[in-house]
Amino acid sequence: MASKEPSTDKSIWGKNSGWKYSVATRYILFLLLALLFYISLASKLLPERYDIQVNTKSEKNIVSPVQIEDSKATLKAQEAAAESVQPIYPLVPLRNDVLVTQILDRIERLNQDVDISSSEKVGIYRNEIPRMAKEFVQNFVSANSTNEAYSKELLDEMQRVIEEQTYRIPEETFIKLPRLNSEDIIEMKSVAREIVSRLMLNEIFDAQTARARVAEMVSTSRLDDRTSREVVQELSRLAITPNKFLDEVATKEARVEKRENTPPVFIKQGDILVAKGQLITPELYELLGKNGLLKDEVNYWPELGVLLLSALLSLGILMFIRQSDPGKFKYNNSQLLMLLLVYVITLITMHLTAFLQSDSQIYVGYLAPVAIGAILVTLLLETSLAYFSVIIFSIMASVILNVRGELFDFQFGLFAAVTSCVAIFSIHRASQRSTMLKGGIMASLFGALIVFIMLLINNDTWTTTETLYSIGFAIAGGLLTAILVIGLMPFFEVTFGILSALKLVELSNPNHPLLRKLLTETPGTYHHSVMVGNLSEAAAEAIGANGLLCRVGSYYHDIGKTKRPIYFIENQNNMENPHDSIEPKLSKSIIVAHARDGVEMLKEYKLPKPIRDIAEQHHGTTFLHYFYHKAVRQAEEQGIEPDFTEDDFRYHGPKAQSKESAIVGIADSVEAAVRSLRKPTVEQVESMIEKIIKGRLDDHQFNDCDLTMKELDIIAKTLKETVMGIFHSRIEYPEDVKRPKPPALSTDETSTASETTATS
Repeated sequence: MASKEPSTDKSIWGKNSGWKYSVATRYILFLLLALLFYISLASKLLPERYDIQVNTKSEKNIVSPVQIEDSKATLKAQEAAAESVQPIYPLVPLRNDVLVTQILDRIERLNQDVDISSSEKVGIYRNEIPRMAKEFVQNFVSANSTNEAYSKELLDEMQRVIEEQTYRIPEETFIKLPRLNSEDIIEMKSVAREIVSRLMLNEIFDAQTARARVAEMVSTSRLDDRTSREVVQELSRLAITPNKFLDEVATKEARVEKRENTPPVFIKQGDILVAKGQLITPELYELLGKNGLLKDEVNYWPELGVLLLSALLSLGILMFIRQSDPGKFKYNNSQLLMLLLVYVITLITMHLTAFLQSDSQIYVGYLAPVAIGAILVTLLLETSLAYFSVIIFSIMASVILNVRGELFDFQFGLFAAVTSCVAIFSIHRASQRSTMLKGGIMASLFGALIVFIMLLINNDTWTTTETLYSIGFAIAGGLLTAILVIGLMPFFEVTFGILSALKLVELSNPNHPLLRKLLTETPGTYHHSVMVGNLSEAAAEAIGANGLLCRVGSYYHDIGKTKRPIYFIENQNNMENPHDSIEPKLSKSIIVAHARDGVEMLKEYKLPKPIRDIAEQHHGTTFLHYFYHKAVRQAEEQGIEPDFTEDDFRYHGPKAQSKESAIVGIADSVEAAVRSLRKPTVEQVESMIEKIIKGRLDDHQFNDCDLTMKELDIIAKTLKETVMGIFHSRIEYPEDVKRPKPPALSTDETSTASETTATS
């Protein structure tokens, strides 16, 4: 209810049902986060040691800390790799649509020659059309004989396969060709070219399969003439050929390359030296001892310490989110799952970098894209949570990238903290994809700077080569961070339905097909949508809602009006209002349909759900007073009882489910109502805004969103100030001399003004 202030716990954790708001699921996610920390830390802080004796069986698998090349396994792996290479069938772009165009061009020219009889033309077509198809392939072979992309064997194989699968045009088709006129052929060209192009986009081994689809595509084309359809069908089948052919040379080369590039097989670090249940011989015992894998007694205290540290880090995230401002954090389990995934990706990149490190190449650790997690949290969730995550990432980096033998390596921790904070500073107000690159570059520069500072402090332990490598890897790590973030952002946006600021800015581009359609077909609605965007953004930002979402949602909220633009008054330039000549019920159906039509169009163009929700919900289930009273008046004039109720003249809803949808709906009505006034005064504008909000509140339109009475007051005040700024040239400001107060519009009059523009 709009009149109640939502509690922090409810607004964050338990308002809705389903797995996204399940308390059990939420704590499972935090347990998984603690488990992730434990696994990451244990691999570094808990070197595996075994309490075993000679001539006893091993109770567990014992892995190797070193790697030894296995020559027999290497040879076997090379042969298996070569055999695993599948025959290569490259795709050859033949452009068969050009062939069908050439054939139809020839038919058009020959049919225009009145000196040649129809029977002669049939004979010419019978000989020339198959020859054109054959020459088309030969010309392709000749043109690409020197092309390194196509070996001679491949071109020969292509000719052989195409010749084997050549299509034979029926005799009756040749007889029909002289009957075609130029108009028929022009229409046939586009249809045939489209059919051939679409089918040849697929990988075709057997042309017969593709040709079987031609009849169906022709039947659904715009061709009406039976002869034209039959000719297009047969010529398209002729033009369609296989486009994937066996390349034996490339296959052999790939197998040789695969064999040569197969790495040697090692008993790698982590491979099993002693299997569970295997007898420990003196030789194995000595090998285990040399590699530090034996211990006199089992000690579980280190494990407990790592477990407690992992739990503490996970608990820290939990408490930070729970105690944050509910106006900023409204995370459901889907977003927490996304947070977990960000941590997984960040820690995996650290471990992959650590795998490349060695005692002699410690500086490789600076290649780790440690800032990737902070950037993703900033862009996808919230900046303050990103700063808190920097603390955790710094702790994890100081452990995972540590190869010195200490418990923590503060150098990598400091490196992670500096680069992550700088990246957040650079991208926390990101509005373009290029900002992510900027964040990576800034992380590179400051990462190199902090590395250089640490090298200056410890200059006696680093050589010139190591210094250059350290700075170079730090710069490369920042650039790698930008590349990974740019690549991962679309994945998170699509998978989790995230509507980031970057995505919203992209959708606000006037060159978007829907916005271009709105501008060209309904310029009045476009201008209205822009004005609503200005109003709603200001109101949303005043109460801490997503102002950019309101603005972009406003741009698309009336896109459904492009289906029937003349039925909305802002698009009626010097023309009669069509609603004056149709029944009120029909007018109502047309008006309310624009919300549903808009949602369908937005789905067709795959716009994100929050944008679609605004288009669907900005009217809620509001009442169309004007058309209802018009229908009542007509019934009274006809002396009949109305066969309708007020509910028949309401939008289908649903009511606004979010603050943003409700704000756009209010701004929509306010803009329409103010525009309907000829010379509005400040008092009229203020009164109108209050009545619109009160009317929606009394109509229970805010029951399903979290707007409070305080927020509604702020929205009303902000809208008044914004309207006065936008419409300043039209508003008469009161002077010191007291003037008669103009009559305030009634609620019905306000609604009528809004309805006539179909935006209230």
